[in-house]
Amino acid sequence: MTRIPLSTTVTGSGPGLLLAHGAGASIESNFLALLPTLARCHTVVAPNYPGSGATPRSEEPLTIDGLADAIVGSATAAGVERFTVLGYSMGTLVAIRAAARHPDRVRGLVLTAGLPGPDNRVLASLDLSRKLLAEGDRKAYARFVAMTYFSRQFFNSVPRSQLKTFYGLIARAIPAGAPEQSGAVAEADVTGDLPGISVPTLVIGATLDNLVSPENSLFLAARIPGAEYTEIEAGHVVMMERPDEWQKLTLDFLARHGL
Repeated sequence: MTRIPLSTTVTGSGPGLLLAHGAGASIESNFLALLPTLARCHTVVAPNYPGSGATPRSEEPLTIDGLADAIVGSATAAGVERFTVLGYSMGTLVAIRAAARHPDRVRGLVLTAGLPGPDNRVLASLDLSRKLLAEGDRKAYARFVAMTYFSRQFFNSVPRSQLKTFYGLIARAIPAGAPEQSGAVAEADVTGDLPGISVPTLVIGATLDNLVSPENSLFLAARIPGAEYTEIEAGHVVMMERPDEWQKLTLDFLARHGL
């Protein structure tokens, strides 16, 4: 993967925090609810992967190694030499690989709704989502996202009269780089990196996740030495279903470890 300069925002002051968003998403869609609070006491570096935000789409396949190096490069280019990485979904793969490849830079990890690599369910979801995007069927893709990314309880709470608007919001949020980002997940496996992680780590599982089984978070916590594990009763998009709880768990962990 040719290094593409990532569109990056830097806010706040204090210890460094580097954000790693999920596939088919962006910094805004994944971390907007957290950013103002994080920036009160931290320097927050928020890069968008190729094809998300203002970062140009890649003409080559994306890889977890390349994305890890790219986000670390965004932080160092901003003058943030050491940092904790907050990874969400695919961003957990990127965060773990960043810690493995750049141990002198990464001080801690917060891994939410993550995975060590795709299981059969995730692979099937990636195949279906890329097929729908290749066909240009954004309406069907939005319904697929609604069924898998949100918990049954949250999705069923959307008034029927508002479903069309709900699907429209999902469709408009799909970044151009979603196919390449999904492709990086399909080829990823950070299992071998886990025993070598030596920084404070918090793993947050989403117990109602229909996309990435919470067993994946349990696996991460069991394989990373000394990792802390906690859960949120939410679907994959914890930032929409339980934003306050997600924020509190993250901030408490950072404060306890001086990160």
